[in-house]
This record gives sequence, C-alpha cells and structure tokens, in this order.
Amino acid sequence: MSRRECKSFFLDEGASYVEIQETLGVAATTISRWKKRYEEGGTDGLVTVRPGQQPQLFTPQLRAKILALLKQAPPDGSTHWSVRKAARALHIGKDLVHKAWREADVRPHRLERYKASDDPEFEPKAAKIIGLYLHPPQHAAVFCIDEKTAIQALDRMHRRLPLSPGRAERHGFEHLRHGTLSLYAALNTRTGEVIGKTAARHTSQEFVAFLDTVVATCADENIHIILDNLSAHKTPGVRQFLAEHPKVQLHFTPTYSSWLNQVEIWFSKLQRDVITRGIFTSVADLERKILRHIKLYGKTAKPFRWKYNDVSKRIRKTSGISQTVN
Repeated sequence: MSRRECKSFFLDEGASYVEIQETLGVAATTISRWKKRYEEGGTDGLVTVRPGQQPQLFTPQLRAKILALLKQAPPDGSTHWSVRKAARALHIGKDLVHKAWREADVRPHRLERYKASDDPEFEPKAAKIIGLYLHPPQHAAVFCIDEKTAIQALDRMHRRLPLSPGRAERHGFEHLRHGTLSLYAALNTRTGEVIGKTAARHTSQEFVAFLDTVVATCADENIHIILDNLSAHKTPGVRQFLAEHPKVQLHFTPTYSSWLNQVEIWFSKLQRDVITRGIFTSVADLERKILRHIKLYGKTAKPFRWKYNDVSKRIRKTSGISQTVN
C-alpha cells in the first residue's frame, strides 16, 4: 500500500489519533510513542533494535566456577543452593547451572545420613561377610538373619479412597493402633527364599527357637549365619545352641554396618509392599498378611545381586575377601 493510498494514516497529513486508532486498531499510547521516536531521531528513530544479551558459553572454566560455588554457604542464610539461587549469585542463566549439576551428578536439595562404623575389626569382619556373598562355600548354606521389631498393626478410621484416573490412592490421616509384633526373617543368599516367624516380643529365647527352625530346613550341611550385634544374639542360650549344633557358624557384622546384611534389603521391600500402606484390623490380621506375603514371595524368589562397589576404600586384598569357607 502506497503513502497516497493510506494518507489518512499519517499525522503529518492531518489524520487524527481517533482515525488512526480505528483504521489500524492500535492504542493512542502507541501512536504517541512512535511520534516521539520520529521527532527525536527522524526515520532512523523508527528502526527497531533489540540487541538482547550475548550468548553465554558453557566453558570448563564456567563449569568449575558453578561447582566451586557449592562449597560456599548461600548468602541468604539457607542451608543449601537451588538452581535459581546459584544462577542469581553467578549472574548466569539457570539452565547453565542445571547442566553443570546434572553432568557432575550433584543434587544439593538431597540429604542422606550415615553412621560410620567404629569397629576396630571392621575390615576383617566385612571381608569375611563379603567373601560369603561373592564366593559362597560349597556344600553349605548361607543365611542372613535379623529381626524387624515393633511392627504396628494400624487400621484406618476412615475408608480408603482407591486409585482413579488423575488421583492417587488416599488414606485417612487418623488411624487406630491394634498393637505390635516382631518378625524374625532368614534370607537364603543362594536361592533368595525367606523363612519367617512372628513373635509378640523379640527375646533371646525366641531367637534360639527361630535358629532351630532355620536349621531344620537344611539337610546335613554346614550353615553360615550373618547377623548383627544385638545382645539377644550373644546370650548363654545362643552359645548353648552353637555347642549343640557344631555345623552352625555365626558371622557378626561390624558395628553400625547393617547394610552388610542382605536381609535388610528384603525388610525394605516388605515395608514398601506390605506394611507402609497396609490396613490391619488386628495383630492377627497383620501376622496373617505378613506370613502370606512370605509364602507367595518364595514362589518367585531370586537371590539379590549384591556387590561392594569400591572395595579399595576399606577392604584390602589381604583381608580375605576371596576366601572360600568349606
């Protein structure tokens, strides 16, 4: 369209603000802004320039600077950095911070707790247990045994709202307590099967009775049992049991090293699959559901593919990690 054809669009030819607004569909403030730009810069003032920002390159130096920031405390007094907080501190885009953290596998928002073992014999004890996992003895059974104590039989005061499209399963916040029970479990590291027994309390007598149950499942073979340092595992009753069963040998994990016991992995699975979201109307109902789960679990049980990733940190090759006990 030529200037002659649209002369009513131009202020210098007598067109009013109202005429231009109705013809072009723009606001009066827009007309004023362009008029001012023309008066100040002529036709050059009508050129739109958007310089933007210079692109930020993800260089090794910038990556190192982003990761080095994590060693400092945030200036606002918070306990950890977020992507946007770090980006503001470094005056860079948040995507660059996220990329650096992702490549370095850094997650400042996560926190994990640990308990360091103070056992002076950590190395030989851990090496022996790892050796039983990696090189199990021939003609012998290896069991990981532990107790899961004070399992609560919790019932819900309000009905469960089931899973539906767009909505997660929901439980009422209030619950009823029907009591607790303890569970003894023995994981066969060769087959992955679990032997379970419930008890009202965890005592040395109950533990010895459970050992009898485990031994009864094995033929005439040596039995190696991995367990923790609970006092109930070291009573005179336990020593008498070992004297009566010379083919049974106990291997105690180092202090604060329950992660070396494979049955803890199974306990975590039991907690997720049965207990956490379970609804139990009584202790008897809790017991029935746990034992039923153990029975069904045995039909598809598989051994855990347990491994110790960084042996060099605490375990020397001379510690006996490759030994095979006959």
